[in-house]
Amino acid sequence: MTRDDPRPSLLRRHRDFRLLWCGETAGKFGASVTGVAMPLIAVSELHASTFQVGLLSAASWAPWLVMGLPAGVWVDRLPRRTVMLVAAAVSLVLFTAVPAAAWAGRLSTGLLLAVALLTGTSAVFFQTAYTAYLPDLLAPADQPEGNAKLHGSASAAQIVGLGSGGLVAQLAGAANGMLANAATFLVSLLCLGRIRHRETPTGRSGRGTDHDGRGTNHHGNGTNHGGRRADRALRREIGEGLRLVARDRWLRSLTLYGATCNLALMGYQSILVAFLVREVGLASGTVGGLIAAAGSGGVLGAFAARRVAARVGTARALILFVLGLPALALLIPLTGTGAGVLCYAVGGFGVSAGVVAGNVIKSGFQQHYCPPELLGRITASAAVLNFGTIPVGALLAGVLGTAVGLRPAMWVTTAGVPLAALVLLLSPVGRVRDLPTARRPADPAPAPAPGTTTAATA
Repeated sequence: MTRDDPRPSLLRRHRDFRLLWCGETAGKFGASVTGVAMPLIAVSELHASTFQVGLLSAASWAPWLVMGLPAGVWVDRLPRRTVMLVAAAVSLVLFTAVPAAAWAGRLSTGLLLAVALLTGTSAVFFQTAYTAYLPDLLAPADQPEGNAKLHGSASAAQIVGLGSGGLVAQLAGAANGMLANAATFLVSLLCLGRIRHRETPTGRSGRGTDHDGRGTNHHGNGTNHGGRRADRALRREIGEGLRLVARDRWLRSLTLYGATCNLALMGYQSILVAFLVREVGLASGTVGGLIAAAGSGGVLGAFAARRVAARVGTARALILFVLGLPALALLIPLTGTGAGVLCYAVGGFGVSAGVVAGNVIKSGFQQHYCPPELLGRITASAAVLNFGTIPVGALLAGVLGTAVGLRPAMWVTTAGVPLAALVLLLSPVGRVRDLPTARRPADPAPAPAPGTTTAATA
């Protein structure tokens, strides 16, 4: 709520948003605990190598490369709230398996990799459904406030989760820290299950084949034909999202930036725990507290994004946040003991503030700009490129850290964070004051395929 908006906060007047907010915040808290606990399990209990630690981070994001595009189509066909509920339930079971295996003496690096891959797959469906569900839940006028509150609370939850993850790992063991994550997915399930809102029908067939209500062929030899039609429909609908992202200059620029930035971000983040424990010599509890302090920049970024964008323009604010603040990442490789830990705290704070603020602005743009009936596929198409570079960055950082050492690897990867913003600076985003709020007729749309609904343009 701003000074010019007399309405009460969304959290006070919108019950379903409040439940979504609580469930998402709980999930982010648990994911942050896992972000510290999983590498600590690998480093302190399983004595994993630097490459294995990087591989573990890569495994969490690799499903985007395989499942991201089909997930976007399925999310557009299925009730998005149901998709989120199933994904949260699967993650709850998987994260509970880690401490159970530790108690049984069966914990291994292979098990951690399997859990990372499977929970990463659940996250693909949850994130795609969640991004497409929010614009249907909130009126357009409420979406900027909703984005800011969700990103702000997520950053706050990450701060508490990161600190708690290190503390739990030090006091009760890293594997037991996974119980906190499992509990948060239970909270998320309960909150999502109580949401009353049901989505607006988009007019698309749930089966993605016929649009006359008949679905697949039910004659004796129609199963294979129906399966082939379903496969063709899946490929066609994936193509719609990919073509829109590739041909639209705004979506293309933001997607290329996200892919480049995530390559560098995950590069240094994947080896961060190993760097702080092995190179700097910090204890597990200190690592969690230090990462939490750096992550507090995300809260500032989330709440500053709308105000700065209103003053200088959404495009200019985006450039400011993703280029100016992340330049502080170059302090991170200077981290040392004593007062030297401030180098990471300040550098990480700047990166977190800039990235989260940029995400708030980009989320608002995408929700207003993209056709609702294509939002799931557009989100997934962009996410496959954005998140697809994350496992690559993690693997490269693991290889680099093994070859030249952790500190030199941190220099290379952190330098890439502010440099990635040059993609936006040299794109159409760098030449305007504000990002567009609707697609123009001149903006290219995906070519309609037979039997599909074309996206309307504004």
